[in-house]
Amino acid sequence: MTAPPDAAVPPAPRLSVADYLTLGNALCGFMAVCQLVAAQLAHTAEGLAGPLPREAVATSIVLLLGAAACDLFDGRLARRLGGSVMGAELDNLADVISFGVAPAFFVVVWGSSAHPAGSVLVLVVAAAVLLAVVVRLARFSCQSPGERHFTGLPSPFGAMAVVVIVLLHPPVYPGSAAILVVAWLMVSHVRYPKPRGRSAYAVLAALAGGAGCLVAWAMDAPGGMLLLSSGALLMLLVLLLAPLSLRRRP
Repeated sequence: MTAPPDAAVPPAPRLSVADYLTLGNALCGFMAVCQLVAAQLAHTAEGLAGPLPREAVATSIVLLLGAAACDLFDGRLARRLGGSVMGAELDNLADVISFGVAPAFFVVVWGSSAHPAGSVLVLVVAAAVLLAVVVRLARFSCQSPGERHFTGLPSPFGAMAVVVIVLLHPPVYPGSAAILVVAWLMVSHVRYPKPRGRSAYAVLAALAGGAGCLVAWAMDAPGGMLLLSSGALLMLLVLLLAPLSLRRRP
């Protein structure tokens, strides 16, 4: 059946200013994967073994941090200037690229330089990261907007934790176990506080410090491994202590 000629036709959805930040999130994630692919191909063509050189992954790290920044501010911009009906769907799709596909590819690249016996295991671990992010985002879409906590580790934090583990280049089995723990946290029922009040500023400050250490390592600052280890420790503290701050509330 066709609609009568005088039936009102709803206007086509339009992108808001905040949506362009969300698209920037997706673009940063895509470019991070492209950079890793190019670095891996160049590494293989030169016949080199072992992990990719620091400068080869620096751009990918900065792009993922850019994706996280876009993800942090697009919601705030939408609340201030108004969003579109597509905003939530765009946000989830962009997050799958930047915080699901990109960190999973980091795991695959790490696995290509790990022990050959662990190659299948690393592919399983990478798939677990991607699927955990997909499930996490789908569950978040069903969560009531008035909730004061996230159920499960938010995917941007999980993605950064996976990338830090990979950059430390651990042996394949302990590294895979650590990444699987992060994937489990994303789909778990562990509650993480939303960024509100003093505890939110403490969490954001710790994450900013960890990101700063990561950037300094990527830029080949002196004491790079110490900075990377410090960033990993800060991120670990956030993952462990943030749920405890929520439990202390009445």
